[in-house]
Amino acid sequence: MADKPQTRSQYRNSQAKQPETQKSTGKGRRITGNVVKVVFFTALFLAFAGIASGATAFYSYAKEAPKLTDSKLRDPLSSKILDKNGDVYAEIGTERREYIEYKDIPKQLENAVLSTEDSRFYEHNGMDPIRLASAAVGNITGGFGSQGASTLTQQIIKMSYLDYTNKTLDRKAQEAWMAVQLEQKYSKHELLEIYINKVYLSDGIHGMETAAEHYYGKKLKDLNLAQTALIAGMPQSPNRFNPFENPDLAKKRRDIVLTLMYNNDKISKSEMEAAQSVAIADGLVDEATRKQKTYAYDTYVDQVINEIGDKYNPFSDGLTIYTALDPSAQKYTEKMLNTDDVINYPDKKFQAGVVVMDTETGRIQALGGGRETGDKKISRGLNRATDIKRQPGSTMKPILGYAPAIEYLDWSTAHILDDAPYQYSSGQELRNYDSSYLGEISMRQALYKSRNVPAVKASKEVGYDRARDFANNLGLNYKEVYESTVIGSGEASPVQMAGAFAAFGNGGVYNKPHTITKIVLSDGETEINMEPESVVAMKASTAYMISDMLKDVLTQGTGTRANVPGWNIAGKTGTTNYDENVRIKNGIPSDGTPDSWFVGYSPRYTVSIWTGYDEPNKYYLSPSETRIAAYMFKATMEHLVSGEKNPDFKKPSNVNEIPILIGSNPITRAPSGSSGSNVSYELFLDGTIPTKSSAAEKKKDTTEDKTDAEKAAEEAAKKAAEEKAKKDKEQTDKAKQEEATRKAAEQQAEQAALQAPVGLTGSYNGTNQTISASWASNGPGVTYDVSVNGQTQNYGVTSITVRGGSPGSSVVIMVVPVKDGKRGSPATTTIIIPPDQDQQTPSNGGINDGTQNDTTPTQ
Repeated sequence: MADKPQTRSQYRNSQAKQPETQKSTGKGRRITGNVVKVVFFTALFLAFAGIASGATAFYSYAKEAPKLTDSKLRDPLSSKILDKNGDVYAEIGTERREYIEYKDIPKQLENAVLSTEDSRFYEHNGMDPIRLASAAVGNITGGFGSQGASTLTQQIIKMSYLDYTNKTLDRKAQEAWMAVQLEQKYSKHELLEIYINKVYLSDGIHGMETAAEHYYGKKLKDLNLAQTALIAGMPQSPNRFNPFENPDLAKKRRDIVLTLMYNNDKISKSEMEAAQSVAIADGLVDEATRKQKTYAYDTYVDQVINEIGDKYNPFSDGLTIYTALDPSAQKYTEKMLNTDDVINYPDKKFQAGVVVMDTETGRIQALGGGRETGDKKISRGLNRATDIKRQPGSTMKPILGYAPAIEYLDWSTAHILDDAPYQYSSGQELRNYDSSYLGEISMRQALYKSRNVPAVKASKEVGYDRARDFANNLGLNYKEVYESTVIGSGEASPVQMAGAFAAFGNGGVYNKPHTITKIVLSDGETEINMEPESVVAMKASTAYMISDMLKDVLTQGTGTRANVPGWNIAGKTGTTNYDENVRIKNGIPSDGTPDSWFVGYSPRYTVSIWTGYDEPNKYYLSPSETRIAAYMFKATMEHLVSGEKNPDFKKPSNVNEIPILIGSNPITRAPSGSSGSNVSYELFLDGTIPTKSSAAEKKKDTTEDKTDAEKAAEEAAKKAAEEKAKKDKEQTDKAKQEEATRKAAEQQAEQAALQAPVGLTGSYNGTNQTISASWASNGPGVTYDVSVNGQTQNYGVTSITVRGGSPGSSVVIMVVPVKDGKRGSPATTTIIIPPDQDQQTPSNGGINDGTQNDTTPTQ
């Protein structure tokens, strides 16, 4: 039945009673639909536009990608290292790789690698959208970079063709494009083979077969599950997951690999848990086995690698590395350290660090990282020329004391300092090395006599903060400088001291010590300048005045043993002391020394030498052994300057050389052209030349007008001056006499020490099959080279017992005294061992036939 007609008001009322969901009209629906269509088509348009734009950008980036070549894929390029003459002396990279073909790759390793790096490796074509999406989600939830999206194929591209430090969009596009191309050119098995042989695994190792040998001494096929997982997990961050250096991090990474293998159904849960329970050190080879020499001049090459740092990978980037190495200097340095041809060292544990450097450029020409302590050198081990931090002793005095005083206070080399009793700010007494004081002396004398008190006073007057800044401009790194720092209680390495002292010889210009001059990249065209920028660290006048004073260290000061007569060489000695509590606790004698230095330079060469022991609280230097650093410096410098010209340090125009009367205060000029024991030629800056002159006394025409008081005062002053001059002369004469007496005693002691040992006797005990020998002592500080049938060993005692000896054999014994690197006259004797071993009749002299198994010194 049809509805009844309704009035307009009835219709409105009926509509008001309907639910709200029914209120929409046809017009409203049309508007909504139109909006949706606009949004949809706009989004679709933008999507297509974005895709088109992205495709265009992708194409523009991809077309610049390098071409695929087999050579870069198969073998990372080794790097050549050249000396200063352009000759190759080392090639690194090729020696540390052992190739393995796919057919020989253990399935266990393949499972570990793919579970960790690319679980869908056999399913994608070089790009993995699923892995990409997963990484995007992971980076959103875990932070950018928390999960990688690169497939194993893309990783090969990064390692072979592209700059892996460049993470720009164009590099990513090239990587993706080249990965797809690579998948079309090579099979999956070939790609896996390339990856396993290419990856870097720390310690200069490339390839997993090489890594297995390096870390476990085994082939890959012989590794257990835990060991395989460790190798497979290292490529993500090789140095970080090195089990020798970071065992805790290596274990975490290995356990993650095992978990991923379980998640990908490659191992069972029980296998995972069993492998995760294995100690990370299980099966690792010992350090002596894994650290082997792989190139010439290993200490120098180690420093070259350190200087390259993270800029490039010298083991795979195909670099041509130009260095400053001087083969002659390097060979001599190694000969000096590791033979007895130059220096006779007190024992095998005695160590040294040596730096030979170009004074003008800072280029390191030779490095001695230490003496050989075993059957083989340790490559990439402790480099005592660059790595150690030891107290530099008095070598710091010119750096923190006198040079800042010249630089900031315009002191002359004749500036008067009072070498008198002095206390640290703590109240402790500051003493000189000889526990005496010289009174008023010039800065020159204070430096070449290595007095402690004047050096501290000079630095204090400059201000310790300014002294610190001065030192840091020379390559040192002191946060604070105290009184004790001025006389060497801080820390420095031999290479730092070389750089600092070279600035004195280079007119005040500091060049950071470096081995590399330039690097040419594998394209043969791109050249990288590796020379550091020069820094003006001080005025040329300061550098010259310090150098002039340091010359006197070698001619009349504490460094005369280092002097090369006739050559313009400056330098400084340095020794350190033990803390009294440490000394007493470890039973070290009062004259024991932990460190001895000599740092010196000519206008062409700078040589820095440290000597001591790696365990200074266990072993110490005797007074005679502290001189070895000076002997080493002398020998090195003589080798360097042989056949060279002898240039001198260039004096700046604002430095004036003026004769002055020694001991005068105020400083008094001597007559021009004066000479003699009471005259010293000192250096003064313009505007600081002394005006008082002994030859400028003016005669007064009005002498008769002087009062009696004036005349008496003049007479008293004259008398006082005469008495002072007399006293100074007496002190000088006394000091000279003491020095002469000391030198004579030293010479006499040295002659006695190097005489042939007397009383050399020996006996053979047939029951114990031992031979005993003894001789009289040649005095303190003497060791003995004992040769038994041509086999020589050094002893610090005067008797030995040797196990062994063949019946009926004769043995020749030779005992040679050694002191301060010098060998004396030998004493020899021969013993004949009876043919009957049961015969125990003693015979004179003798050691054994050179076949002994055990040699024991006795007191």
